Amino acid sequence: MELSDEQPAAPVTPPAATRPPGPASPEPACTPPENPKRILLVDDDPAVTRSLKLNLECTLRYDVRTENDASCALPAARQFHPDLILLDVVMPGMDGCEVAARIHMDQELKDTPIVFLTALATNKNTGGHATVAGSTVYLAKPVILDELIRCIEAYARK
Repeated sequence: MELSDEQPAAPVTPPAATRPPGPASPEPACTPPENPKRILLVDDDPAVTRSLKLNLECTLRYDVRTENDASCALPAARQFHPDLILLDVVMPGMDGCEVAARIHMDQELKDTPIVFLTALATNKNTGGHATVAGSTVYLAKPVILDELIRCIEAYARK
């Protein structure tokens, strides 16, 4: 399976209640930063990858590539050179721990930070915050967007 060919999400117009008062006019085009952080998102659930990709790219700070097949994560990472990998723990065929082990054995990718996403922990248990166990960082699913962004900013390269 190849990396997703999805086009970047179009800028989202805020609801009327959050726009400043004034005459209705088209929203100005937002310019993404020159060097957005590159995030590889690996999860077997296309609805999860699509939602997180859209939400992260709407911040205009991230270039997000998605992969829904764990066995394709390593080639996708080699091609994309991510600053951080968001990796689901429980996936069919190859789980996130095995994917992470393969990434850490790869000379080109061994220093790439990985944050695990898991439904095995809950936001109630973690307080919605990233949990660090040894050198492993976990975020509970469903992911709270603000916490995901804090986690990316804390652990991504650049």
